[in-house]
Amino acid sequence: MPKVTVDGQEIEVPNGATVLQACELAGKEIPRFCYHERLSIAGNCRMCLVEVKPGPPKPQASCALPATDGQEIRTNTEMVQKAREGVMEFLLINHPLDCPICDQGGECDLQDQSMYYGRGASRYHENKRAVTEKYMGPLIKTVMTRCIHCTRCVRFSEEIAGVDEIGALYRGEEMQITTYLEQAAEHELSANVIDLCPVGALTSRPYAFEARPWELRKTLSIDVSDAVGSNIRLDSRGRHVLRALPRINDEVNEEWLSDKGRYMVDGLTRRRLDRVWIRDKKGKLQPASWDEAFKAIARAKPQGSIAAIAGDLVDCETMFAAKRLVNALGSNLLEGRQTGLNYPTGSLAGVAFNSTFAGIETADAILIVGSHVRWEAPLVNVRLRKAVKRGAKVFIVGPRWEPTYPAEFLGDEVGILHRLPSHVTDAFANAERPAVVIGGAGLAAGAFDAALALDHQRPGWNGFNVLHMAASRMGSLMLGYARPGGITDIAAAAPTVVLGLGADEMDWSLFGGLKVYIGHHGDKGAHAADIILPAAAYSEKDGTYVNTEGRVQFAERAVFPPGDAREDWTILRALADALGVSVGFDSFAQLQSAMIAEVAALGEEGIVSLGALPKPGETRADGRIASYPIQDFYLTNPIARASVVMQECSAELVHGQVLEAAE
Repeated sequence: MPKVTVDGQEIEVPNGATVLQACELAGKEIPRFCYHERLSIAGNCRMCLVEVKPGPPKPQASCALPATDGQEIRTNTEMVQKAREGVMEFLLINHPLDCPICDQGGECDLQDQSMYYGRGASRYHENKRAVTEKYMGPLIKTVMTRCIHCTRCVRFSEEIAGVDEIGALYRGEEMQITTYLEQAAEHELSANVIDLCPVGALTSRPYAFEARPWELRKTLSIDVSDAVGSNIRLDSRGRHVLRALPRINDEVNEEWLSDKGRYMVDGLTRRRLDRVWIRDKKGKLQPASWDEAFKAIARAKPQGSIAAIAGDLVDCETMFAAKRLVNALGSNLLEGRQTGLNYPTGSLAGVAFNSTFAGIETADAILIVGSHVRWEAPLVNVRLRKAVKRGAKVFIVGPRWEPTYPAEFLGDEVGILHRLPSHVTDAFANAERPAVVIGGAGLAAGAFDAALALDHQRPGWNGFNVLHMAASRMGSLMLGYARPGGITDIAAAAPTVVLGLGADEMDWSLFGGLKVYIGHHGDKGAHAADIILPAAAYSEKDGTYVNTEGRVQFAERAVFPPGDAREDWTILRALADALGVSVGFDSFAQLQSAMIAEVAALGEEGIVSLGALPKPGETRADGRIASYPIQDFYLTNPIARASVVMQECSAELVHGQVLEAAE
């Protein structure tokens, strides 16, 4: 490892490190605009200039200069200071001084660095260049005159998203960043370029002119739009969540977030259930009180015949409270796979993403069975792309979709798992870290045992992965929300009362008893229910979530529920009193303690120890995967379906309706 001296301090740096990274290891702050840790080095902005000896007697771009043994690096000389002032002056030549009206104001790198490293006044008095705005879709607002040509957005689209949608036209001062033919950016991670843009050239269109960062209350939370469990920050003002931003977690989402997880938050205030409803004898829903609703449920006499169905967005505490209530009433009818999936759940290792998201990057042969990964888990797709860039070969069983990396489709017959082509079996036999990823369509087609029987294990490596799509799925399986026959088993039991915990994707016609919906949006479940009890959305309660890796994570409450809506556990606790049973908790802290006492793994953040894989069964995979569960990426849950932004994205990006021309 080379040793370098930074401002008189000798340090040892890793092989391959740059001078900029060496300076940061020494605790020195180096200004930059184009450099980003997760993107390739461009060396465009020249803001990171330092003085290096031995070397030419001039400032050098530290981001592109390798650190070598014996280097003497100076970051605070007069030469460096004047060079940075000069670079900043050039960057601001054409930049409009519109900070008071810029949405980037208050969290702008250019603003901050110009105050610290820039001159007090500009010497440029000529006419400034103006650039016409570009249309990049319903999510990205452009003010391209602010652009400093750092090309972060271009490199993100090419290197991370794997979609060549954003590029540069012309050269020099006339260079312009735009999308291909000025069409909308269509990939599922497009809005991450907003976070990457350091100058306010790309800002959030839905959030435009809504608030300033210092006005917002910031709350740490977990994204529930898929089963990845992306770490997010909810920014709220009053009782409204105004935006969701990604938090850095290298093990889960790195620092990215899917467009759906970022922008479905406007749906939190639309189509909300904020009062109790009871369906009358004529079949019409009528407003009612909590007491009336509880008495109506009690009259149904659910003792010994009550079921709880967990929806896709539910936290573990809600599911545990419902389980306690159902068990106290003498029943064990619990199910979380509301769409009808039925696969063995005896071993949690057999239903988890065992390679982990970080681990799948190191796989060298990957077989995807029945999963449209780009839509089911966009951030897992980013990890698969990294694996391919490292040399991994990817094979896909299922209908064709557009992967962002080279992949071979093997057809849509799941029976091929029993007779894989020789080049596929050879790739797995010669692989040091082979991996299988089975999605919802593969599970529905009965491919579980066949996928489990494939060659995917090595010493210290478990390559069997189930990619869930529901944020609640792993938590529900850990809490016992799984019947041997799936939801058909629940229907066959004909429960007197069915509690739907935000269950909006299930077929409610399977049940003939009293249907009680405990949820937050007037979606499919509310339309089918006899009694509606308004509950809190994920942003309105503390909760525990377990992602598809088996990683336990905690989310905090950002705002309060609207109207008469209550947190789910309080509803279930009050219902227990109305039914004359005890559930063993009177507060959220007691509820959590009881849950952790039953399932200890839910009490500590991190990946749960799931044990060894089960032995594959003898069920043969036979049949065809006709389609994937997700038909519209932007409308997969009740919050997203209520979101105006998601509806616009669906109309324009999925269905091709042109809603808005370039500004």
